[in-house]
Amino acid sequence: MQAQKLEYQPLGDIVFQTIRNQIVWGNLLPGQRLMETQLAEKLGVSRTPVREAIKRLELEGLIVMVPRKGAHVAPFTKKDIKDVLEIRAVLESLAASLAAQRIDQKELTKLQLVIHEYELSSIERNIDVMIQKDVEFHELIFDATKNDRLIQVSQNIREQVLRYRIAYLKYEGEGKIVLAEHRNIFTSIKNRNAKKAGHLAMEHINTQCDAILKFID
Repeated sequence: MQAQKLEYQPLGDIVFQTIRNQIVWGNLLPGQRLMETQLAEKLGVSRTPVREAIKRLELEGLIVMVPRKGAHVAPFTKKDIKDVLEIRAVLESLAASLAAQRIDQKELTKLQLVIHEYELSSIERNIDVMIQKDVEFHELIFDATKNDRLIQVSQNIREQVLRYRIAYLKYEGEGKIVLAEHRNIFTSIKNRNAKKAGHLAMEHINTQCDAILKFID
């Protein structure tokens, strides 16, 4: 079904999403120069949709224009990381607290399964699956809040957060820390301890922030 949807997407949107995903997933590195001609050849399109995609990505803050040097992937800056993750920490804390009060058994089972899948991918050092399961874990908690506005706000900064989260999970040795923290958050939610769940969720994001800052140093 997903493939069918992509067929009907405008070419410009497909090019935009492709370049965006390469930046977010770290295939295009922070500071890397983006050559329109090379990107167009790689994607099998003309330079026009590539140029339009670069403009859109600049507005999102994923690309910066350097005078006389053209487009570059936006670098990680300490301020950007702190700004985004400060917001995320508050949102995650609220989400975990509300989830502890509102989650149902089906959602708890899904959350537990995702933690197990994350553990297996961590053992295998399958970074792509680890990232997918990490994202699923957090999205399930937001869904469990039953608060549509909170979910929408979290999605508005999801791509920016995801870029930092991927860098964090690629940092050697952090997988076990994430797993332990996910388990603790899950236990608090399962026990309906809203205050503890919120506290642990905020600590979880703050730990990520500290690790990412250490990583880019």
